[in-house]
Amino acid sequence: MDSLTQIVLGAAVGEAVLGKKIGNKAMLYGAIAGTIPDLDIISNYFVDTVSALKFHRGFTHSLVFSIIFSPILAWIVTRYEKYKNIKQWSWFFFWVFITHPILDAHTTWGTQLFWPLDIRLAFKTIFVIDPLYTLPFLVFVIMAMLQHRSSNKRQLYNRIGLIISSCYLLLTFVFKFIAYKQFENALENQKIEYTKIQTRPSPFNTILWSANIETKDSFLIAHYSFFDSKPISFQPYPKNHHLLGDLINNKKIKKMIGISKGWYTITKIDNQLYYNDLRFGLLSLTPEAQNFVFQYKINTNATGSITFEEVAKDALDGKKLISELWQRIKGN
Repeated sequence: MDSLTQIVLGAAVGEAVLGKKIGNKAMLYGAIAGTIPDLDIISNYFVDTVSALKFHRGFTHSLVFSIIFSPILAWIVTRYEKYKNIKQWSWFFFWVFITHPILDAHTTWGTQLFWPLDIRLAFKTIFVIDPLYTLPFLVFVIMAMLQHRSSNKRQLYNRIGLIISSCYLLLTFVFKFIAYKQFENALENQKIEYTKIQTRPSPFNTILWSANIETKDSFLIAHYSFFDSKPISFQPYPKNHHLLGDLINNKKIKKMIGISKGWYTITKIDNQLYYNDLRFGLLSLTPEAQNFVFQYKINTNATGSITFEEVAKDALDGKKLISELWQRIKGN
């Protein structure tokens, strides 16, 4: 999830664990600690693109990280804080750390909660920025913060924020199931043969859902809003995996395919190969759009080694997408 959401979650969890003991400091430390797992983005400056993608939401988003670093942070804090109970501080940091990847596991990218096992939990039920999750949560955290630490209202407001946000998170599974059945029924009605289907919410909401469907030679992309009145339409995108040629045996190519779980297409423009990760869709809802959210140039040098270069996103595409989303959410 985005940084603001993780700050709010960290503050609320911190308040729930140590709010009675240290007051608003619990929210402050919780908010700061809630962002620590995302420091893994620093790896972008030291390793190649593929390695950085593999590392993202890996070790720092794991149960192992939470267990190891909670007592370390607790020891550091008790060196200067008046409240010296290192066991309570360890418990505090553990819950702030572990709830971060648990929330991230609901997004499309997911987390390696059980690192070093190569298992990435990705429930794909919520977009990384969802105002319906974050804003009510933020309001109740602020309301709690304004109360005295011994006030019953403080505990009540914080608890309400945690309950509402958690219930919404559970509700997204219901939304996902409904959307999944709609896509499944549409494929059956249109007699489309497929091998796999993957669904995810569109940006900033859980009303409009997207689906990737794998067929023999192509992937289909489709959208469904709960306000739709017309049948779902499926847009094909040829796999074009054959364009890789012998590069299919390259270690970096194999690693990238593993990262995208096989949901990728290859395009060739002016003799340049592009790797398109389908898991996150496109920056447009118009048919036959080609501006994938994550698209990489496959560069080869004279020695035959490969590098992936992410294609820069156009800010205008983002603005256009927001407009398209608003129209599409209202139904087809």
